Amino acid sequence: MLRFNTKTQIFDIVITAVAGIASVGVMLYGVAHFGLKEAWPELVLNVFYIACLVMMWMYFFNRLETQRFNYRCSVCVGITVLLRDILFPPPLAFYSLHLVCLTLSVLLLLLLTYFYARKNWQSYTKRNLWTICVVDMLIATLYNYDIYLEPINEYTDYLLIEIWIRPTITYGLVACFAKEKETVNQ
Repeated sequence: MLRFNTKTQIFDIVITAVAGIASVGVMLYGVAHFGLKEAWPELVLNVFYIACLVMMWMYFFNRLETQRFNYRCSVCVGITVLLRDILFPPPLAFYSLHLVCLTLSVLLLLLLTYFYARKNWQSYTKRNLWTICVVDMLIATLYNYDIYLEPINEYTDYLLIEIWIRPTITYGLVACFAKEKETVNQ
């Protein structure tokens, strides 16, 4: 019934799902609070985040095969990187910080394309898989740093939550593939 059997494997997926669902719920509340005109980009991003979380649960309960999960989640995460970080980047305090975030975002998109879009995903090392998560966490950390450089306003709490949704989801995706790789190699 479950794809993963050990407590640590289940814990990785459950913690990702709980954190992702809580974060998406807070962001949906933020959209309702600030209005659709003000927060519609968050609503669009949340659609892709929710799709990733649903696919993660389907994969966890053996309702989605690995190749489909691989491709569809990669596309959803890639679209959020493209939309939020490359096409419509948030205004940052310093131009150099903006360039670093943009460079890391392009790198993340290339990593997703290289690691997840290939058909022979079993050949990836765990180090390659975790690189995706680390790059996404670096981007979120830089955005987090920028938020603390800016004056605090009513959007600050929502922004601090929103920037950590995608790294949480990429952690879950990488955890799924790292665990799946372990079961294939045994």
